Amino acid sequence: MNHNGEDGWVENRLATLNPEPKWQPDPIRGMAQLREQRSTGRGRDQRWIIWAVAAAAACVCLMAFPAPRVFAHYCLNCSVELWQSLSTPAPSFAIKPKSDRQIAPDFTLNNASGAPVKLSEFEGKVVLLNFWATWCGGCAVEIPWFVEFASKYRDRGFSVIGVSMDDDGWKSVKPYIEKKKVNYPVVIGNTALGERYGLSSMPMTLIIDQSGRIASTHVGLVRKSDYQAEIETLLNSDASAPGSSR
Repeated sequence: MNHNGEDGWVENRLATLNPEPKWQPDPIRGMAQLREQRSTGRGRDQRWIIWAVAAAAACVCLMAFPAPRVFAHYCLNCSVELWQSLSTPAPSFAIKPKSDRQIAPDFTLNNASGAPVKLSEFEGKVVLLNFWATWCGGCAVEIPWFVEFASKYRDRGFSVIGVSMDDDGWKSVKPYIEKKKVNYPVVIGNTALGERYGLSSMPMTLIIDQSGRIASTHVGLVRKSDYQAEIETLLNSDASAPGSSR
């Protein structure tokens, strides 16, 4: 058997992955992505999901070693994609009764143009408040939906606000939202704001009613149809009169 030939073939295959020259393994982010995907719901085939998790965990360990880290990074992405493809988000339509809704904590943060975005100024509208990050796989799935909602329901008193939790702020976020053609306000969040909203993982999305109260909260990827149902329910309901203090 020609081992030299086989080694050359492996090297050539790895070379086609075109790794970034400054790429370094990031097990913490890898596991965060796995936790995010786990929140998407039960998979249709538990056996395959277990294999995907095991393979991903092995890849995270391999990332600690320089030689196989490119291949391990590639395998990790494949494992996460497999997990996502086998997972079916559980139905999560969950509008709270008006008496159980809490006032959404107010905040003022600047958008990409430097203009302030103040949550309380959206009172009187239904607001979808989305905590996200550029590296978040579930966020990448949901954002095009939110772009569609922002356009579809704008004339009915609906708005979307995106709160990015990226560590490097606008450096990553500006090109991302330009590429995604985001048509709603996006701001950069911080740890204090995340704590006020009980942010534990992303994506995290809240639907806020016309009186500024949180009607529903979703952690992880949920169905597009669930968001639509909740938005339309609030738009069609007799909401509490605006003017509640935050």
